[in-house]
Amino acid sequence: MAKDYYTILGVPRGSSKDDIKKAFRKLAHKYHPDKTGGDATRFKEASEAYAVLSDDKKRGEYDAYGRVFSEGGAGGPQGAPSGFDFNDFARAFSGFKEFEDVDLGDLFGDIFGFGSGARRGAPRGRDISIDVEISFADSVFGVERKLLLTKTSSCSECSGSGAKRGSETILCSACNGRGKIHETRRSFFGTFTSVSACSVCHGSGKMPKDKCSACRGAGVRQAQEEIAITIPPGIESGEMIRLTGAGEAVPGGTPGDLYVKIHVQKHARFRKEGANLETDLSVKLTDALLGATYTLATLEGDIEVTIPEGVTHGEILRVRGKGIPLDRSRRGDLLITIKIQFPTRLSKKARETLKILKEEGI
Repeated sequence: MAKDYYTILGVPRGSSKDDIKKAFRKLAHKYHPDKTGGDATRFKEASEAYAVLSDDKKRGEYDAYGRVFSEGGAGGPQGAPSGFDFNDFARAFSGFKEFEDVDLGDLFGDIFGFGSGARRGAPRGRDISIDVEISFADSVFGVERKLLLTKTSSCSECSGSGAKRGSETILCSACNGRGKIHETRRSFFGTFTSVSACSVCHGSGKMPKDKCSACRGAGVRQAQEEIAITIPPGIESGEMIRLTGAGEAVPGGTPGDLYVKIHVQKHARFRKEGANLETDLSVKLTDALLGATYTLATLEGDIEVTIPEGVTHGEILRVRGKGIPLDRSRRGDLLITIKIQFPTRLSKKARETLKILKEEGI
């Protein structure tokens, strides 16, 4: 059964954001697990309810459907709201003197098991998103493209170590070789200790005696990098291609990802429908009645199309194996819609001929 977030917070539907915030504050103070008589389960339920009802998009989904679809919905690991920014809780407690010097985003993250000590592992570089335009033909058959990006990359001079070639390593002076920094903070809820990777040695506990001159010891630097991308056959406009590790690099961590959004140029004559290609072919009325052969220009060159005798307007002719490649041995088809050209003017002879045909019941 879906949870009733309004009942959990003790507010009626249609309550303002301020009323929801006040209700959450009250319950958080009452049920916080570090307080005498606290209730961890009730606290997490209230936090989950606030995460949904304080967000306009999630609240709209919840009011309409009784659940949340955006960002995976509510109710992540250990009851934490999935996709929720813990700093939202800080805003709910704004105005309280006890929290003036406290990072409440980390504080509430620690409660749910996502705090500084639990969630800060190796850092990850920033993701990059770019747009690439391709022709209709390339979207049908696929294409290899090379992209030249200027981004933060691993330093090629020191291979990302930050050390001058041949330089020896020494213990990090900032963390005394531990690779971690412990920070203790006091708050209304008590004393919290967070553990984070050392920002100087990036968690390794070591640092170069002599820094790389190219990146000044950072291990990363701005540089142009050529990246090859394979665009598969049949890709649609608006689809994204993800290149893992092709995003920006970060000292002592893993690079982010590159997301390539594809934009397909429209074609004057061809359309895609699943694995098939579609096009129209204009045919004279006499050719439709008597049959004929037409030359049709396709994405791969000209082909001969046989118009059967008595073809009708809107009838579809199928040319097998001339559509979008599915794999090395299979392809979709080319679908040709017949458009019969009806004359707007008739000569005297043509009119007399049509009268004869009409008399014969044709």
